[in-house]
Amino acid sequence: MTAQHPPPPPVRHSLAEDVQGLGLGVFLCTLALQFLTHAGLITGQTAGIAVITSYLTGWGFGPVFFVINLPFYVLAWLRLGPGFTLRSLVSVTALSIGVELMPAGFAIGQVATPLAAVIFGALTGVGLLVMFRHNGSLGGLGVVALIVQDRFGFRAGYVQLCADALIFGVALFLFPTMTVIWSLLGAVVINLIIAINHRRDRYIAT
Repeated sequence: MTAQHPPPPPVRHSLAEDVQGLGLGVFLCTLALQFLTHAGLITGQTAGIAVITSYLTGWGFGPVFFVINLPFYVLAWLRLGPGFTLRSLVSVTALSIGVELMPAGFAIGQVATPLAAVIFGALTGVGLLVMFRHNGSLGGLGVVALIVQDRFGFRAGYVQLCADALIFGVALFLFPTMTVIWSLLGAVVINLIIAINHRRDRYIAT
């Protein structure tokens, strides 16, 4: 009988790997938001609340997103640790600044609304997945989703999908129906990517 050897302990990412991972995630999410707002769509999670607030008030998305995230850092610090919290704070700050600066160097000409929704969803889903792999997030309701997944085993993507359902339900009273429908397509793409691919029990750094 062959002796069973315990699996080697996971190898932590280096600081340089974390920086590139979080940087890539923030960049992809920042780019995704350009497609979202260009098409006049909305999204779920904390970013969705910030987008809706921005549309209704005329305030910039970046500052609104940054302020909305502030209360969630306390929860993240208590339940997920200072490392995760600091990574999330840096990521949220970088995205808040990047969203305001990117239009100066990048402009979208023409894109069909359904395609814009899919592009937004795909870029955001991959961006968040990369950030999760490097123990970071864009704060907000994503923090709650990760806590629920780690404590109860209920996938983070499904937690976020439930939160999105509530946000989109409210949006039906504020925006045209087709805007909400196409926006929902983008949210579904995001959450399916996370639900299928974000598995702490399956993907371990080696």
